[in-house]
Amino acid sequence: MISDKPGLIEAVRDRFAHVDICPFEGPRVFFENAGGALRLKSVVETSALYASYPDNQGRPNGASQTLMRAIDQGKADMRLFLNAPSGVVFVGESGTEVLFRLVRNAATGAAAGGVMLRSTLEHPALGSSMTHWAKQTGRALIEVAHDDATGVVDVEAYKAALRPDIRVASIIHTSPVTGKATDVKAIAAAIRAVAPEALIIVDGIQHACHGPVDVVDYDIDGYALSPYKMFSRHGYGVGWASDRLTATDHEQIIGNGPQSWELGTRDAGSYATFSDVVAYFDWLGGQFSTSDDRRERLEAAGAAIHAEETRLEHWLIAGTGNLRGLAEMPGVHLIAGDGVAGREGVVSLTLDGWDTKALVEFLGERGVRTHIRKADNYSGNVLKPLGLPDCLRVSFCHYNTEGEVAKFLGAMEEALTHR
Repeated sequence: MISDKPGLIEAVRDRFAHVDICPFEGPRVFFENAGGALRLKSVVETSALYASYPDNQGRPNGASQTLMRAIDQGKADMRLFLNAPSGVVFVGESGTEVLFRLVRNAATGAAAGGVMLRSTLEHPALGSSMTHWAKQTGRALIEVAHDDATGVVDVEAYKAALRPDIRVASIIHTSPVTGKATDVKAIAAAIRAVAPEALIIVDGIQHACHGPVDVVDYDIDGYALSPYKMFSRHGYGVGWASDRLTATDHEQIIGNGPQSWELGTRDAGSYATFSDVVAYFDWLGGQFSTSDDRRERLEAAGAAIHAEETRLEHWLIAGTGNLRGLAEMPGVHLIAGDGVAGREGVVSLTLDGWDTKALVEFLGERGVRTHIRKADNYSGNVLKPLGLPDCLRVSFCHYNTEGEVAKFLGAMEEALTHR
Protein backbone atom coordinates (compact mmCIF):
# COMPACT_ATOMS: atom_id res chain seq x y z
CA MET A 1 0.00 0.00 0.00
CA ILE A 2 1.06 3.58 -0.58
CA SER A 3 1.43 4.47 3.09
CA ASP A 4 3.53 1.32 3.71
CA LYS A 5 6.34 2.51 1.46
CA PRO A 6 8.69 4.92 3.28
CA GLY A 7 8.36 8.44 1.93
CA LEU A 8 5.80 7.58 -0.76
CA ILE A 9 2.71 9.21 0.75
CA GLU A 10 4.77 12.38 1.24
CA ALA A 11 5.91 12.21 -2.39
CA VAL A 12 2.31 11.69 -3.52
CA ARG A 13 1.01 14.63 -1.50
CA ASP A 14 3.81 16.86 -2.76
CA ARG A 15 2.46 16.47 -6.30
CA PHE A 16 -0.87 18.09 -5.42
CA ALA A 17 -1.71 21.76 -4.96
CA HIS A 18 -3.30 22.87 -1.67
CA VAL A 19 -3.10 19.35 -0.24
CA ASP A 20 -3.48 20.52 3.36
CA ILE A 21 -4.08 24.28 3.20
CA CYS A 22 -7.07 26.06 1.67
CA PRO A 23 -5.84 29.21 -0.12
CA PHE A 24 -8.77 31.12 1.39
CA GLU A 25 -9.29 29.61 4.85
CA GLY A 26 -5.96 28.14 5.90
CA PRO A 27 -5.05 24.62 7.11
CA ARG A 28 -7.69 21.97 6.53
CA VAL A 29 -8.27 18.30 5.79
CA PHE A 30 -9.80 17.92 2.33
CA PHE A 31 -12.58 15.34 2.54
CA GLU A 32 -14.62 16.80 -0.32
CA ASN A 33 -12.95 14.94 -3.17
CA ALA A 34 -16.18 13.63 -4.73
CA GLY A 35 -17.08 17.24 -5.45
CA GLY A 36 -13.79 17.72 -7.27
CA ALA A 37 -10.40 16.21 -6.42
CA LEU A 38 -7.23 18.11 -5.63
CA ARG A 39 -5.31 19.33 -8.68
CA LEU A 40 -1.94 18.05 -9.69
CA LYS A 41 0.66 20.84 -9.65
CA SER A 42 1.66 19.76 -13.15
CA VAL A 43 -1.94 20.31 -14.31
CA VAL A 44 -1.90 23.83 -12.88
CA GLU A 45 1.36 24.63 -14.69
CA THR A 46 0.21 23.09 -17.97
CA SER A 47 -3.13 24.92 -17.82
CA ALA A 48 -1.40 28.28 -17.47
CA LEU A 49 1.06 27.46 -20.24
CA TYR A 50 -1.57 26.42 -22.78
CA ALA A 51 -3.82 29.32 -21.86
CA SER A 52 -1.00 31.64 -22.90
CA TYR A 53 -0.59 30.23 -26.43
CA PRO A 54 -2.21 32.41 -29.11
CA ASP A 55 -1.86 29.93 -31.95
CA ASN A 56 -4.65 27.80 -33.43
CA GLN A 57 -4.74 24.16 -34.43
CA GLY A 58 -4.34 22.93 -38.00
CA ARG A 59 -2.04 25.69 -39.27
CA PRO A 60 1.21 25.19 -41.22
CA ASN A 61 3.52 26.57 -38.54
CA GLY A 62 5.59 25.11 -35.73
CA ALA A 63 3.43 26.45 -32.93
CA SER A 64 0.26 24.98 -34.39
CA GLN A 65 1.95 21.67 -35.07
CA THR A 66 3.15 21.55 -31.46
CA LEU A 67 -0.44 21.94 -30.29
CA MET A 68 -1.54 19.17 -32.63
CA ARG A 69 1.13 16.87 -31.22
CA ALA A 70 -0.14 17.61 -27.70
CA ILE A 71 -3.68 16.72 -28.82
CA ASP A 72 -2.49 13.48 -30.43
CA GLN A 73 -0.57 12.58 -27.27
CA GLY A 74 -3.59 13.43 -25.12
CA LYS A 75 -5.80 11.16 -27.21
CA ALA A 76 -3.23 8.36 -27.00
CA ASP A 77 -3.11 8.80 -23.22
CA MET A 78 -6.91 8.73 -23.00
CA ARG A 79 -6.94 5.46 -24.93
CA LEU A 80 -4.27 4.02 -22.67
CA PHE A 81 -6.07 5.05 -19.48
CA LEU A 82 -9.36 3.59 -20.70
CA ASN A 83 -7.71 0.58 -22.37
CA ALA A 84 -9.48 1.53 -25.58
CA PRO A 85 -7.42 0.48 -28.62
CA SER A 86 -10.52 0.81 -30.81
CA GLY A 87 -13.41 3.24 -30.90
CA VAL A 88 -13.07 7.01 -30.60
CA VAL A 89 -11.95 9.19 -27.68
CA PHE A 90 -13.13 12.78 -27.64
CA VAL A 91 -13.38 15.87 -25.44
CA GLY A 92 -16.60 17.70 -24.58
CA GLU A 93 -17.49 20.60 -22.31
CA SER A 94 -18.03 18.42 -19.20
CA GLY A 95 -18.59 14.84 -18.13
CA THR A 96 -22.32 15.52 -17.94
CA GLU A 97 -22.38 16.89 -21.48
CA VAL A 98 -20.43 13.87 -22.70
CA LEU A 99 -22.95 11.50 -21.10
CA PHE A 100 -25.85 13.36 -22.71
CA ARG A 101 -24.13 13.11 -26.10
CA LEU A 102 -23.41 9.41 -25.74
CA VAL A 103 -26.98 8.62 -24.68
CA ARG A 104 -28.52 10.94 -27.28
CA ASN A 105 -26.55 9.41 -30.13
CA ALA A 106 -27.19 5.87 -28.90
CA ALA A 107 -30.94 6.51 -28.62
CA THR A 108 -31.26 8.15 -32.03
CA GLY A 109 -28.82 5.81 -33.75
CA ALA A 110 -30.14 2.51 -32.43
CA ALA A 111 -32.69 0.44 -34.31
CA ALA A 112 -36.22 1.82 -34.07
CA GLY A 113 -38.63 0.64 -31.40
CA GLY A 114 -37.76 -1.35 -28.34
CA VAL A 115 -37.10 0.03 -24.85
CA MET A 116 -34.37 1.71 -22.83
CA LEU A 117 -33.03 0.47 -19.49
CA ARG A 118 -31.49 2.38 -16.57
CA SER A 119 -31.12 2.02 -12.79
CA THR A 120 -32.37 4.22 -9.95
CA LEU A 121 -28.82 4.51 -8.58
CA GLU A 122 -27.69 6.75 -11.41
CA HIS A 123 -26.51 10.32 -11.04
CA PRO A 124 -28.87 12.64 -12.96
CA ALA A 125 -26.17 13.26 -15.55
CA LEU A 126 -26.96 9.76 -16.78
CA GLY A 127 -30.49 9.27 -15.46
CA SER A 128 -31.82 12.53 -16.90
CA SER A 129 -30.35 11.87 -20.32
CA MET A 130 -31.84 8.37 -20.39
CA THR A 131 -35.24 9.68 -19.28
CA HIS A 132 -35.22 12.52 -21.81
CA TRP A 133 -34.14 10.47 -24.80
CA ALA A 134 -36.48 7.59 -24.05
CA LYS A 135 -39.31 10.12 -24.22
CA GLN A 136 -37.97 11.82 -27.33
CA THR A 137 -37.61 8.53 -29.19
CA GLY A 138 -40.97 7.17 -28.02
CA ARG A 139 -39.52 4.29 -26.04
CA ALA A 140 -40.61 2.93 -22.68
CA LEU A 141 -37.96 3.40 -19.98
CA ILE A 142 -37.43 0.46 -17.64
CA GLU A 143 -35.93 1.37 -14.24
CA VAL A 144 -33.97 -1.18 -12.23
CA ALA A 145 -34.26 -0.42 -8.51
CA HIS A 146 -31.11 -0.26 -6.42
CA ASP A 147 -30.96 -1.77 -2.95
CA ASP A 148 -31.46 0.92 -0.30
CA ALA A 149 -29.69 -1.12 2.37
CA THR A 150 -26.51 -1.84 0.40
CA GLY A 151 -26.47 1.32 -1.70
CA VAL A 152 -25.81 -0.55 -4.92
CA VAL A 153 -27.61 -2.17 -7.86
CA ASP A 154 -26.40 -5.67 -8.62
CA VAL A 155 -26.46 -7.94 -11.63
CA GLU A 156 -29.42 -9.96 -10.34
CA ALA A 157 -31.56 -6.82 -10.19
CA TYR A 158 -30.67 -6.07 -13.81
CA LYS A 159 -31.35 -9.65 -14.89
CA ALA A 160 -34.90 -9.47 -13.59
CA ALA A 161 -35.62 -6.56 -15.92
CA LEU A 162 -33.92 -7.76 -19.10
CA ARG A 163 -35.71 -8.34 -22.40
CA PRO A 164 -34.50 -8.85 -25.99
CA ASP A 165 -35.71 -5.49 -27.34
CA ILE A 166 -33.50 -3.28 -25.17
CA ARG A 167 -31.96 -0.69 -27.49
CA VAL A 168 -29.96 1.40 -24.98
CA ALA A 169 -28.89 0.47 -21.44
CA SER A 170 -27.03 2.56 -18.87
CA ILE A 171 -24.84 1.66 -15.89
CA ILE A 172 -23.32 3.89 -13.23
CA HIS A 173 -19.87 2.66 -12.25
CA THR A 174 -19.85 4.20 -8.74
CA SER A 175 -22.47 6.20 -6.86
CA PRO A 176 -21.28 9.61 -5.63
CA VAL A 177 -23.76 9.37 -2.72
CA THR A 178 -23.40 5.80 -1.42
CA GLY A 179 -19.84 5.37 -2.67
CA LYS A 180 -20.65 1.83 -3.79
CA ALA A 181 -19.33 0.49 -7.10
CA THR A 182 -21.32 -1.71 -9.44
CA ASP A 183 -19.99 -4.76 -11.26
CA VAL A 184 -20.00 -3.16 -14.70
CA LYS A 185 -18.55 -6.20 -16.46
CA ALA A 186 -21.11 -8.64 -15.02
CA ILE A 187 -24.05 -6.31 -15.67
CA ALA A 188 -22.94 -5.67 -19.26
CA ALA A 189 -22.51 -9.41 -19.85
CA ALA A 190 -26.01 -10.08 -18.54
CA ILE A 191 -27.45 -7.43 -20.86
CA ARG A 192 -25.52 -8.83 -23.85
CA ALA A 193 -26.81 -12.35 -23.13
CA VAL A 194 -30.42 -11.22 -23.56
CA ALA A 195 -30.11 -8.16 -25.82
CA PRO A 196 -26.81 -8.51 -27.72
CA GLU A 197 -27.42 -5.45 -29.91
CA ALA A 198 -28.08 -3.08 -27.00
CA LEU A 199 -25.85 -0.02 -26.82
CA ILE A 200 -24.44 0.18 -23.28
CA ILE A 201 -23.38 3.53 -21.83
CA VAL A 202 -21.43 3.79 -18.55
CA ASP A 203 -20.97 6.77 -16.22
CA GLY A 204 -17.41 6.44 -14.91
CA ILE A 205 -17.21 9.94 -13.42
CA GLN A 206 -17.06 8.92 -9.75
CA HIS A 207 -15.01 5.76 -10.32
CA ALA A 208 -12.13 6.94 -12.50
CA CYS A 209 -9.77 8.24 -9.79
CA HIS A 210 -10.37 5.26 -7.49
CA GLY A 211 -9.34 2.27 -9.60
CA PRO A 212 -8.46 0.97 -13.08
CA VAL A 213 -10.75 1.45 -16.09
CA ASP A 214 -10.91 -1.16 -18.88
CA VAL A 215 -13.60 -0.60 -21.51
CA VAL A 216 -12.47 -3.60 -23.54
CA ASP A 217 -12.97 -5.91 -20.59
CA TYR A 218 -16.40 -4.41 -19.84
CA ASP A 219 -17.71 -4.95 -23.43
CA ILE A 220 -19.62 -1.66 -23.50
CA ASP A 221 -20.23 1.11 -26.04
CA GLY A 222 -19.69 4.39 -24.22
CA TYR A 223 -17.80 5.66 -21.16
CA ALA A 224 -17.55 9.15 -19.70
CA LEU A 225 -15.07 10.84 -17.35
CA SER A 226 -14.94 14.22 -15.60
CA PRO A 227 -11.23 15.08 -15.35
CA TYR A 228 -11.76 17.58 -12.51
CA LYS A 229 -12.68 14.58 -10.37
CA MET A 230 -9.45 12.82 -11.33
CA PHE A 231 -6.81 15.42 -10.49
CA SER A 232 -7.19 17.63 -13.57
CA ARG A 233 -9.29 20.78 -13.97
CA HIS A 234 -12.77 21.99 -14.81
CA GLY A 235 -13.83 22.89 -18.33
CA TYR A 236 -13.80 19.58 -20.18
CA GLY A 237 -15.08 16.03 -20.13
CA VAL A 238 -13.66 12.91 -21.77
CA GLY A 239 -15.73 10.40 -23.66
CA TRP A 240 -15.17 7.12 -25.45
CA ALA A 241 -17.49 5.66 -28.09
CA SER A 242 -17.14 2.12 -29.39
CA ASP A 243 -16.82 1.31 -33.08
CA ARG A 244 -20.41 0.07 -33.01
CA LEU A 245 -21.75 3.31 -31.52
CA THR A 246 -19.56 5.33 -33.88
CA ALA A 247 -21.00 3.42 -36.85
CA THR A 248 -24.49 4.73 -36.04
CA ASP A 249 -25.75 7.92 -37.61
CA HIS A 250 -24.32 10.13 -34.84
CA GLU A 251 -23.99 13.91 -34.64
CA GLN A 252 -20.96 15.30 -36.44
CA ILE A 253 -19.77 18.06 -38.73
CA ILE A 254 -20.65 16.83 -42.24
CA GLY A 255 -17.51 16.04 -44.17
CA ASN A 256 -15.31 15.37 -41.14
CA GLY A 257 -15.54 11.61 -41.64
CA PRO A 258 -17.32 8.79 -39.79
CA GLN A 259 -14.86 8.82 -36.87
CA SER A 260 -15.64 12.41 -35.97
CA TRP A 261 -17.23 13.08 -32.57
CA GLU A 262 -15.90 16.44 -31.47
CA LEU A 263 -18.02 19.49 -32.23
CA GLY A 264 -15.87 22.55 -32.74
CA THR A 265 -12.30 23.30 -31.76
CA ARG A 266 -11.44 22.06 -28.29
CA ASP A 267 -8.82 23.51 -25.97
CA ALA A 268 -5.47 21.83 -26.58
CA GLY A 269 -4.78 22.31 -22.88
CA SER A 270 -7.53 19.80 -22.11
CA TYR A 271 -5.58 17.07 -23.83
CA ALA A 272 -2.27 18.22 -22.35
CA THR A 273 -3.61 18.24 -18.79
CA PHE A 274 -5.08 14.77 -19.24
CA SER A 275 -1.61 13.64 -20.25
CA ASP A 276 -0.38 15.09 -16.94
CA VAL A 277 -2.89 12.91 -15.09
CA VAL A 278 -1.82 9.79 -16.97
CA ALA A 279 1.84 10.64 -16.32
CA TYR A 280 1.04 10.80 -12.61
CA PHE A 281 -0.67 7.39 -12.69
CA ASP A 282 2.34 6.07 -14.61
CA TRP A 283 4.74 7.39 -11.97
CA LEU A 284 2.67 5.99 -9.12
CA GLY A 285 2.31 2.62 -10.81
CA GLY A 286 6.08 2.53 -11.23
CA GLN A 287 6.37 2.45 -7.44
CA PHE A 288 4.55 -0.90 -7.45
CA SER A 289 5.51 -2.47 -10.77
CA THR A 290 8.77 -3.07 -12.62
CA SER A 291 6.94 -3.67 -15.91
CA ASP A 292 8.10 -1.86 -19.03
CA ASP A 293 4.50 -1.80 -20.24
CA ARG A 294 2.86 1.54 -19.50
CA ARG A 295 -0.68 0.15 -19.33
CA GLU A 296 0.47 -2.38 -16.73
CA ARG A 297 1.90 0.47 -14.66
CA LEU A 298 -1.44 2.31 -14.87
CA GLU A 299 -3.20 -0.83 -13.67
CA ALA A 300 -0.70 -1.12 -10.81
CA ALA A 301 -1.45 2.48 -9.86
CA GLY A 302 -5.18 1.78 -9.86
CA ALA A 303 -4.70 -1.27 -7.65
CA ALA A 304 -2.49 0.67 -5.22
CA ILE A 305 -5.01 3.51 -5.02
CA HIS A 306 -7.84 1.07 -4.35
CA ALA A 307 -5.86 -0.67 -1.62
CA GLU A 308 -4.90 2.59 0.08
CA GLU A 309 -8.45 3.91 0.00
CA THR A 310 -9.77 0.64 1.41
CA ARG A 311 -7.46 1.23 4.36
CA LEU A 312 -8.79 4.80 4.73
CA GLU A 313 -12.37 3.48 4.65
CA HIS A 314 -11.53 0.96 7.35
CA TRP A 315 -10.06 3.67 9.59
CA LEU A 316 -13.08 5.88 9.07
CA ILE A 317 -15.63 3.18 9.79
CA ALA A 318 -13.82 0.99 12.34
CA GLY A 319 -11.49 3.54 13.93
CA THR A 320 -7.76 4.09 14.27
CA GLY A 321 -5.47 4.21 17.27
CA ASN A 322 -7.57 4.91 20.34
CA LEU A 323 -10.29 6.61 18.31
CA ARG A 324 -13.49 4.72 17.61
CA GLY A 325 -14.83 4.66 14.09
CA LEU A 326 -18.11 5.96 12.73
CA ALA A 327 -19.77 2.56 13.08
CA GLU A 328 -19.22 2.67 16.85
CA MET A 329 -20.38 6.23 17.44
CA PRO A 330 -23.85 6.51 19.00
CA GLY A 331 -26.32 8.34 16.79
CA VAL A 332 -24.26 7.94 13.61
CA HIS A 333 -26.14 6.25 10.76
CA LEU A 334 -24.07 5.12 7.78
CA ILE A 335 -25.74 5.10 4.39
CA ALA A 336 -25.24 1.74 2.62
CA GLY A 337 -24.18 0.05 5.86
CA ASP A 338 -20.90 -0.19 7.70
CA GLY A 339 -19.10 -2.52 5.30
CA VAL A 340 -15.92 -1.52 3.51
CA ALA A 341 -16.26 -3.88 0.52
CA GLY A 342 -17.34 -2.18 -2.67
CA ARG A 343 -16.80 1.39 -1.41
CA GLU A 344 -14.85 3.84 -3.52
CA GLY A 345 -13.86 7.04 -1.77
CA VAL A 346 -17.19 7.94 -0.13
CA VAL A 347 -18.77 7.43 3.29
CA SER A 348 -22.11 9.21 3.78
CA LEU A 349 -23.90 9.52 7.11
CA THR A 350 -26.35 11.31 9.35
CA LEU A 351 -25.92 12.19 13.03
CA ASP A 352 -28.85 12.27 15.41
CA GLY A 353 -29.48 15.66 16.95
CA TRP A 354 -27.59 17.55 14.26
CA ASP A 355 -28.76 19.58 11.30
CA THR A 356 -26.46 18.40 8.53
CA LYS A 357 -25.60 21.89 7.29
CA ALA A 358 -24.66 22.86 10.83
CA LEU A 359 -22.54 19.72 11.13
CA VAL A 360 -20.66 20.57 7.92
CA GLU A 361 -19.96 24.03 9.35
CA PHE A 362 -18.96 22.57 12.75
CA LEU A 363 -16.44 20.25 11.09
CA GLY A 364 -15.21 23.07 8.87
CA GLU A 365 -14.50 25.23 11.90
CA ARG A 366 -12.29 22.39 13.13
CA GLY A 367 -10.39 22.20 9.89
CA VAL A 368 -12.20 19.35 8.14
CA ARG A 369 -13.86 20.03 4.78
CA THR A 370 -16.91 17.85 4.06
CA HIS A 371 -20.15 18.41 2.15
CA ILE A 372 -23.92 18.15 2.48
CA ARG A 373 -25.91 16.14 -0.06
CA LYS A 374 -29.60 17.05 -0.16
CA ALA A 375 -32.62 15.04 -1.29
CA ASP A 376 -32.84 17.19 -4.41
CA ASN A 377 -32.60 16.42 -8.11
CA TYR A 378 -28.97 15.34 -7.64
CA SER A 379 -29.18 12.98 -4.66
CA GLY A 380 -32.89 12.47 -4.03
CA ASN A 381 -32.87 9.14 -5.84
CA VAL A 382 -30.80 7.73 -2.96
CA LEU A 383 -31.95 9.84 0.00
CA LYS A 384 -35.73 10.03 -0.52
CA PRO A 385 -36.31 6.25 -0.31
CA LEU A 386 -34.41 6.35 2.98
CA GLY A 387 -36.63 9.12 4.29
CA LEU A 388 -33.65 11.47 4.62
CA PRO A 389 -33.73 15.18 3.72
CA ASP A 390 -29.94 15.22 3.45
CA CYS A 391 -26.71 13.58 4.60
CA LEU A 392 -23.09 14.38 5.32
CA ARG A 393 -20.69 13.12 2.65
CA VAL A 394 -17.10 12.39 3.59
CA SER A 395 -15.13 11.78 0.39
CA PHE A 396 -11.43 11.06 0.14
CA CYS A 397 -8.64 9.95 -2.16
CA HIS A 398 -5.41 8.03 -1.87
CA TYR A 399 -3.47 11.17 -0.90
CA ASN A 400 -5.44 11.50 2.32
CA THR A 401 -3.80 10.09 5.45
CA GLU A 402 -4.48 8.24 8.68
CA GLY A 403 -3.73 11.44 10.55
CA GLU A 404 -6.42 13.26 8.60
CA VAL A 405 -8.90 10.48 9.35
CA ALA A 406 -7.99 10.79 13.03
CA LYS A 407 -8.62 14.54 12.94
CA PHE A 408 -12.06 13.96 11.41
CA LEU A 409 -12.96 11.26 13.95
CA GLY A 410 -11.83 13.54 16.76
CA ALA A 411 -14.06 16.32 15.42
CA MET A 412 -16.97 13.88 15.20
CA GLU A 413 -16.43 12.86 18.84
CA GLU A 414 -16.62 16.51 19.74
CA ALA A 415 -19.86 16.84 17.75
CA LEU A 416 -21.35 14.00 19.80
CA THR A 417 -20.93 16.07 22.96
CA HIS A 418 -22.58 19.13 21.39
CA ARG A 419 -25.86 17.51 20.41
